[in-house]
Amino acid sequence: MNPQGRPSLAMKASTIEGSWAQKCAVLGAVIWAGVAVLARIGVAPIGAIELMFLFAPLVIVPLGMELARIIGGDTPLARFARRVQPVAAALAVAALWLPPGRPAGGLACAWMAVCLSMTIAAIIDFSSLARSRPDSSTRSTIHRITLAVAQLDLSVGGAWLVASRLGLRPMGIQEPIGLLTAVHFHYAGFATAMIAAALLQFAAALRQDYRWLRWLVAVVIGMPFVVAAGFVISPQLKLAAAAVFSAAVAGLAVVLRSCAKRLESNTARVLFHVAAISVFAGMVLSTAYAVADFRGSDVLPIPQMARTHGILNVKG
Repeated sequence: MNPQGRPSLAMKASTIEGSWAQKCAVLGAVIWAGVAVLARIGVAPIGAIELMFLFAPLVIVPLGMELARIIGGDTPLARFARRVQPVAAALAVAALWLPPGRPAGGLACAWMAVCLSMTIAAIIDFSSLARSRPDSSTRSTIHRITLAVAQLDLSVGGAWLVASRLGLRPMGIQEPIGLLTAVHFHYAGFATAMIAAALLQFAAALRQDYRWLRWLVAVVIGMPFVVAAGFVISPQLKLAAAAVFSAAVAGLAVVLRSCAKRLESNTARVLFHVAAISVFAGMVLSTAYAVADFRGSDVLPIPQMARTHGILNVKG
């Protein structure tokens, strides 16, 4: 506030950015619901996995972008990404509407550009903070690393979306694994890392020295890459990484639920509980799928996992 009691320009700008993110997420939810209805009645050639992915660019990512601005930093490149996000998300819908090929891949590149912008902005912000505050605490360093990794996950997910829509088969990976990898890095990567970064800041605000939380967050942000590598390197690595990652995210869900007790808003407490329970249940299913897949069992096929584990993760 200035001496006259009027909101400062910075406060006004922050309010405008928050309103923009909220409007983008609400509009994205409306578009996603419309596409889901069209898919249900057979008009849109979009399946459950495509719908699961589209909820990320339309709803999850704009909210995550705003969270990154609040708990991290802001740069012109990040502001550019937030402004073009609605258009790029709409083009992602069009890319998944079309069959794989150059037109679909070209449309998906728009979303990839947004993801790359966020990643580059995060790297620039991380580098500038590291130079200006080289003696910062371990807690602060892990917080910044978590935010940077979250943005990196976006670019990896965006690259897999482009590969999927172009009809490419990197390293011989067939569909729907290619698109599921894009889903993986948007949810298990970006969204989960953003929640982890927010929890770190929440613990810092309470002046709690949760050293174990930092280790938990380190596992959460690192394991998505190991899980993805397991698909290429070995089934044993894939099983072990999936089990460790599921356990870490389930632990994060338990921490999230415990944080609900400290919130003043009843609505926020309810949403925290729903999110924590949904994610915990989703991680139980992911562990069961990893074990079944390793043993060659089809007790949990991918379509069923998309309808159960996928929906729980999206809600969480």
